[in-house]
Amino acid sequence: MGGIGAGDIGTTGGIVTGGGARGDGAADLAAASPGATRRGLTDHALRLTLTNEVHARPPEQIVSPVRATMLAMLSGEGAGGADRRHLEALCDWAGVPRPAQGATHYSGSFGSFRLKWERHTEFSTWTVFRPSAMPAGTLVDPFVEPALNAVPREWLSGLPGELMVGVHVAVLAADSPEPSSNMMAAMFGSETYVGSRLAGRAATAWTDFRIHGDGFSRILIADHSMTPNQTGRIVQRLLEIETYRVMALLALPMARGVLPRIGPIEAGLADVTTRIATLRGLQDERDLLDRLTLLAAQTEQIAAETAYRFGAARAYHELVEKRIEELREIRIEGLQTVREFMDRRLTPAIRTCEAVEMRLSSLSQRVARSSNLLRTRVEIAVEGQNAELLQSMDRRAQLQLRLQETVEGLSVVAISYYLVGIVGYAAKGLKGLGLKADPDLIVGLMIPIVIAFVWSGVRRIRKVLTSDH
Repeated sequence: MGGIGAGDIGTTGGIVTGGGARGDGAADLAAASPGATRRGLTDHALRLTLTNEVHARPPEQIVSPVRATMLAMLSGEGAGGADRRHLEALCDWAGVPRPAQGATHYSGSFGSFRLKWERHTEFSTWTVFRPSAMPAGTLVDPFVEPALNAVPREWLSGLPGELMVGVHVAVLAADSPEPSSNMMAAMFGSETYVGSRLAGRAATAWTDFRIHGDGFSRILIADHSMTPNQTGRIVQRLLEIETYRVMALLALPMARGVLPRIGPIEAGLADVTTRIATLRGLQDERDLLDRLTLLAAQTEQIAAETAYRFGAARAYHELVEKRIEELREIRIEGLQTVREFMDRRLTPAIRTCEAVEMRLSSLSQRVARSSNLLRTRVEIAVEGQNAELLQSMDRRAQLQLRLQETVEGLSVVAISYYLVGIVGYAAKGLKGLGLKADPDLIVGLMIPIVIAFVWSGVRRIRKVLTSDH
């Protein structure tokens, strides 16, 4: 890799943070934890992690004049391990401590420059700080020799992810003259830059939010009376505004891309809703339900594709608004403030994304209402068919009952006939034995008795079967 000077960055004209590396910064709490356990208390497994979370990603302490370059690399979720391994390679090369295992931020001195790494949900930021060699009381173009030049080229070219944001920052010393409008136009390439007084007039910042010929944006800060902590916070807020602004705008191309897909779905839904009132039969209902299902699937597919990006855009935009508020801007006559620029350029883009998101949500609700309407119509039709079926079954049951009663009557007659025949044979047998009995008379007398007996028996059997069922 390229050469790095052996001398550390001291407190004169550069970063005043100690020369070592900062990982998760839990040393104080780790020392305090055993004291708690000696008092008979048991620490929760996440106590240190949750306590350190509010101290994560602290700003650097910076003494002007200083230069910085920030790179935001979009690498997607789950790329933190690749970032740490790449950072560990630089630490091993320079002989400095590695980041802590699982750390999401790191700050350390690498000789002629200081590097700060922060891992976010879907991107990482790499910020290089380097003291400026500008002579006291003079003003030259601070962007001619950016801080990034101190980083080894081979290591830099291997950064994981794709470059999303690149910014050069220059902080002028308090005794440096404020640049004139001509010098500002030369630094930014035009007069369309924005600027404002910050932190109660403790500093002034200018930027144009453009990518220049070297592939980087530029931010110029004049230090009037800032402390090292203030300088670090101002630099961090301005870099975060630029980073979150670009990340928020990632949703705009997606919003523009899905608009042509939403129009046909809305037209198809309007046609389906109109046809619901004119359905003629079951086949029409099935065809319309199939079409409505397809529209619902297309809507949900678009919503699933855009939900994460639109949600992230809202979160990034809120962070931009918060960071601008923390700058405490005071207008410079003749220049737009950062808030005015964002209100005119960023906010309309975010409103477009929100409008598309609301349109998708409304479309999904309308598809659901149409589905419910069609389902209700189908259910009513099915209920009508069920009612007709029940009526038909009732008629068939009545016919079966009548047929059963008819069969029962015929059964009584048939059984009685056979029983009377048996009685007749019995009477003839008695006459053959010499008894004085008229078989015809006996048969005639037994006919009503047999019929009554058989009829009573059949009714008794049906009653028993009915009660068991």
